[in-house]
Amino acid sequence: MTKKFALGVIMDPISHINPKKDTTFAMLLEAQQREWPIFYMEQSDLFLQQDKVCARMRRLVVKDSAKNYFEFGKETVQGLDQLAVILMRKDPPVDMQYIYTTQLLDKAEQQGVLVVNKPQSLRDFNEKLFISHFPQCCTPSLVTHHVAAVKQFLAEHKDIIIKPLDGMGGYSIFRLRENDPNINVSLEILTANNQRYTLAQRYIPEITQGDKRILMINGEPVPYALARIAAEGETRANLAVGGKGIGIELSERDRWICQQVGPTLREKGLYFVGLDVIGDYLTEINITSPTGIRELDEQFKLNIAGLLMDSISGSLSLRAP
Repeated sequence: MTKKFALGVIMDPISHINPKKDTTFAMLLEAQQREWPIFYMEQSDLFLQQDKVCARMRRLVVKDSAKNYFEFGKETVQGLDQLAVILMRKDPPVDMQYIYTTQLLDKAEQQGVLVVNKPQSLRDFNEKLFISHFPQCCTPSLVTHHVAAVKQFLAEHKDIIIKPLDGMGGYSIFRLRENDPNINVSLEILTANNQRYTLAQRYIPEITQGDKRILMINGEPVPYALARIAAEGETRANLAVGGKGIGIELSERDRWICQQVGPTLREKGLYFVGLDVIGDYLTEINITSPTGIRELDEQFKLNIAGLLMDSISGSLSLRAP
């Protein structure tokens, strides 16, 4: 194989995706368009023998179709150092198995493989806590184990959102207002009775105009965001819980937030990132497997995966002897 162009992908089972919506699939289509050989892996395919990290890999061919959209070719077992780049696209949760996988990918990185996103950064930065590096961009927030502390925060701000630090897709997000009869039970559940961290943020009324997903490629924003609009009667705007995605141009404030965050993303090897912005405030930084490419490509005739592969190709060229 030609190392310069060989691309590996680690993802959840490809047989379970919706190809019309799946961002990883868009990346694979673009890699194939460039005639880069694609090698498919799931998390359990990786293993370490002595000091060499290897994997069971299958050649993958993809087709932009609702049915019969992928085909596996020859299966091999080989070192990850035979690949030029690996896309780490395993969905959360970031549990111990995920952490172990990033530690194996550290070894591949040490052997010259470009891993997108950088394994150490996937470990170091929780998607909810990462925003604390940019307080100038954020609404008032609190991270705590303690129910009493969240109650005090609620008393100060009157209307808040609370969520677990390890959630995704709108999982276990609650809106609480003063005198809400569910305050105690919600906080007891989320903190596991003062045993688990939870994040509280002041409610941002502009959520009715959409929870914007801004895609960042090597620290630079795609010029359009996907504004996810909550269904009627629903606080959460996530597409996974019925939100509707509408493409919009970035505002001046959006671009300012991107300028604040972008240099850190580049420094930390975070090539493909999704910023969540509500109104004027950054609320999350998604680094594990952000989505939104297919929707924005369709609405604005873009090729976001092409921009990502251009960035990856440039980095590989710089590494070439």
